[in-house]
Amino acid sequence: MTNKSSDTLIDFDRQHIWHPYSAIGANQPLWRVESAEGVRLRLADGTELIDGMSSWWSAIHGYNHPSLNNALKDQIAKMSHVMFGGLTHEPAIKLAEILVDITPPSIQTVFFSDSGSVAVEVSMKMAIQYWHDKGKSKKQRFLSLKNGYHGDTFGAMSVCDPVTGMHSLFSDTLTEQFFVDAPTCKFNAPCNEEDIAPLKNQLSNNHETIAAVIMEPIVQGAGGMRFYSPEYLKQVRALCDEYGVLLILDEIATGFGRTGKLFACEYADIEPDIMCVGKALTGGYLTLAATMTTKEVSETISNGNPGLFMHGPTFMANPLACSAGVASLELLLNADWKQNIKRIESRLIKGLSACEELNCVADVRVLGAIGVVELKEPVDLARIQPKFVEQGVWVRPFGKLVYLMPPFIMNNEDLDYLTHSLFRVLSD
Repeated sequence: MTNKSSDTLIDFDRQHIWHPYSAIGANQPLWRVESAEGVRLRLADGTELIDGMSSWWSAIHGYNHPSLNNALKDQIAKMSHVMFGGLTHEPAIKLAEILVDITPPSIQTVFFSDSGSVAVEVSMKMAIQYWHDKGKSKKQRFLSLKNGYHGDTFGAMSVCDPVTGMHSLFSDTLTEQFFVDAPTCKFNAPCNEEDIAPLKNQLSNNHETIAAVIMEPIVQGAGGMRFYSPEYLKQVRALCDEYGVLLILDEIATGFGRTGKLFACEYADIEPDIMCVGKALTGGYLTLAATMTTKEVSETISNGNPGLFMHGPTFMANPLACSAGVASLELLLNADWKQNIKRIESRLIKGLSACEELNCVADVRVLGAIGVVELKEPVDLARIQPKFVEQGVWVRPFGKLVYLMPPFIMNNEDLDYLTHSLFRVLSD
């Protein structure tokens, strides 16, 4: 297979391999990556692309990083995997220790899983089992925000936006949840009574059957890259306490410095009952996620009936993935990451501001290492993606959004080239 031409390989791919949200046999543009180094992807024909996506927000340290490479080499020489049932290992313990240390103080226990979607599933099961063990078994449903996105598995799909969340095809199969309009109060704006009223009304009317509110803090990612006021999140926390409902925060996209805070909930100075993390957890090296919770939740489940939490993936706490997680977090925390994110933010603001003058652009917004250009009309991906490749950058728009989430190691020169390339493509 390796001796076949690049075109032959791509043709086989199109006929036999599913890609995210794709169709078999679709004649969509597809580029074969040969290798990656730093912030650059090298294609099979030798073309180099500056990666503006961090491989869907995960490769925060770029590619082929010596510290992460060495961590995996050291670990694979010991063992690549061992079951987590009845056994444990140092990488999992070290990673859990770091996570407990850097998350909000009330977060004390860690459940490892294989992906962000599964972390969300686990959080929902935790909330339901918690209330079951509290003698409130009617609390089985969830309250979520429209424009929210939490993953592609069945539980996660049920709390994504039911109309724009890419899962309407399955609406008759999914558990029906409660939804409210996403907050319209912008990041730097106050949150008034009208903003929070829909959520308050849902809790007032349905708190007896709601196990938890689940939401992405401050930034709604795949549902529109919308930034909202920290005051809204603060009021949600207060309402959850008032009505006896847990708060699940999905920090899968926002965690580990992406927004300018280590976790986005810090903007509101609140603590969730359950928190989900993933994506950048291993620096993009291996798939790993975690669902973390408080002693109150974990002890209630552990002391209830049947006295254990009912979930356990085969590859739970994979030693290779945990080793990558430890190395990635140490790399992040031992650097001046706050100042670095401010640097990236300032370059994104400067570089993307020119897009505000384009007729096709509806809005430009930046928060931390997230830069978003919202268009007035949806992009034609098959047409616009090759234009970015021609510019020597990798940007993957969706819907009306052309956005950047660069690796944290990207220098100013590459950041400027990335933003200028985005402007040039949109100018066409």
